Amino acid sequence: MASEDEANAAAAVAEDAEAAEGRNWRRKGKHDKPKPWDEDPNIDRWKIEKFDPAWNEGGMLEVSSFSTLFPQYREKYLQEAWPLVKGALKEYGISCELNLVEGSMTVSTTRKTRDPFIIVKARELIKLLSRSVPAPQAIKILDDEMNCDIIKIGGLVRNKERFVKRRERLLGPNLSTLKAIEILTGCYILVQGNTVAAMGNYRGRGLKQVRRIVEDCMKNVKHPVYHIKELLIKRELAKNPALATESWDRFLPKFKKKNVKQKKPQTKEKKPYTPFPPPQQPSKIDLELENGEYFMSDKKKSAKKWQEKLEKQSGRAEENKRKREAAFVPPKENTAGPSESDKNASDNSEIADIAKSLKKKAKEFRKNEAQESVIAESYLASNDELRQKKKKKPTKSK
Repeated sequence: MASEDEANAAAAVAEDAEAAEGRNWRRKGKHDKPKPWDEDPNIDRWKIEKFDPAWNEGGMLEVSSFSTLFPQYREKYLQEAWPLVKGALKEYGISCELNLVEGSMTVSTTRKTRDPFIIVKARELIKLLSRSVPAPQAIKILDDEMNCDIIKIGGLVRNKERFVKRRERLLGPNLSTLKAIEILTGCYILVQGNTVAAMGNYRGRGLKQVRRIVEDCMKNVKHPVYHIKELLIKRELAKNPALATESWDRFLPKFKKKNVKQKKPQTKEKKPYTPFPPPQQPSKIDLELENGEYFMSDKKKSAKKWQEKLEKQSGRAEENKRKREAAFVPPKENTAGPSESDKNASDNSEIADIAKSLKKKAKEFRKNEAQESVIAESYLASNDELRQKKKKKPTKSK
């Protein structure tokens, strides 16, 4: 009996294991099968079909509403542009309300609403209006292919001066940098206060590029001009079909960040460790007891404080007086006596006399040398003549 039970239990375990393996095998390959439309070049996966009211004839079952606040300086403009906004939302069956008391805008669905996603688009519309986007531009968000991205830049920089400087860097001179980014990304960009509102589509990665440019600029990672250069190069490379499957890293410029010397944090010198706590500092009462002020009356204490104050004032007055009089102190004059000046004059005259005597001696020496040379030449010439005369004398005959 025991052997039969064990055999039955082993068979049941084996059947459960096979069933589990079969279920796992079926679950693993269920969604990995190739679909016929995966590699179809005729299908545009970015295309969004226009909503047909026939798809939802019954309308919405419940009312959905969203509201947002707007700043006070937008009140006048919203009053003027509200009929335009109301007419644009009425086409989609959305009701809107402008509450000037609370400073809010509200959108909600009605019985005529058919598109369930249009209420989300209406919420983005009132958000853009509250962030100073013009009404004709903000109404474009109701299109299915138009999207928006609100980038919060207020918390990226702590210092207010740096924040303003980097925000101006994003705009550029005469808004030239912002216009270049708008052209290259195909998006509408508005920098207002602590936010950057961008409108575009995700088909060409325009909104992602705008967010990356704004965050890099505010975090001081890369200047917007460098991003513009990269986008220009990518636009030219996209025209070449041969580079569609290759990496573009070798064509893109690499900007190295310069090493900026940062201030070294001031480190305090570590004192030697002692297990004993520092001595107790004397309190105010202890100091008064040492000075004897504790036993003095209030009148004497006030008189003493007044005396100390007068002494400090007199010391400061004397110091200020000394500083003022320092400007009128005469400079030190040359106190050398007449004897010293006469000595200097006599020394100078002696030196001049010595120089004159040396010049005279040099002239006389040159004259003597010239005379000696002339005498020597004349002496040699006379000796030569005497010798010649002796040779010419005739000899006597015997």
